[in-house]
Amino acid sequence: MLHITDPHLFADPEGSLRGTNTRASLEKVLAHYAAGDWRADRVVVTGDIIQDDSAGAYEIFRELLLPLKLRTHCVPGNHDIRDLMRPVCCRPPFSYCAFEEIGDWLLVGIDSCIKGDAGGEVEADELDRLSEIVGRSTAKHVMVCLHHPPVPMGSKWLDTVGLKNGDEVLERLRMLGRIRTVAFGHVHQDYDDVYEGIRILATPSTCAQFKPGSDNFEVDDKPPAYRRLTLNVDGSVDTELLWID
Repeated sequence: MLHITDPHLFADPEGSLRGTNTRASLEKVLAHYAAGDWRADRVVVTGDIIQDDSAGAYEIFRELLLPLKLRTHCVPGNHDIRDLMRPVCCRPPFSYCAFEEIGDWLLVGIDSCIKGDAGGEVEADELDRLSEIVGRSTAKHVMVCLHHPPVPMGSKWLDTVGLKNGDEVLERLRMLGRIRTVAFGHVHQDYDDVYEGIRILATPSTCAQFKPGSDNFEVDDKPPAYRRLTLNVDGSVDTELLWID
């Protein structure tokens, strides 16, 4: 499984974020994947697909991802416009906050966004939807994807725009019993830890990164990145993070 996140695309192909041309940066990431020997069977995109509030940026996203010929699971980020994102990301092979059984695994995308707020919250109805999906599935293992981090990042400014009900979300995940891994974006940096047996992973952006552990907003000098994920039959996850210099 290929995990990319936070491309922050513009309808204008020259559009840039903090000095990075986001379209060219995403193209580099996808070219690096295509040139390698490793092949994914799915793509997971955890939000902030666009930056400029335009439908055209979503069409560029679709145009860039279609050559992969892979089912692409998308969830919204705080920069996304749901009413513009759904029409593009609900057309196969793309999906929006969807779920899919893949062998012994169930993959579920959930919405963690609050309109007009950089921070996030998974509403009660969305948590109940997750519980219902997991309850109906016979899969032994579950992977959950969302935009905002369910755990503190240890960065003063970034934790003010994290998941407001992160503790509640973590408790629901723990109670469901079969959640093995959670993948998220938003933080523009690497994160890999375990909570109550759940592997929690963030992938850096396909464009610019944030400096880990910073009290105030600070851009890091690290390059774009993507993550390879292998979901094993025993519920474990193998992962490799690739930085694109």
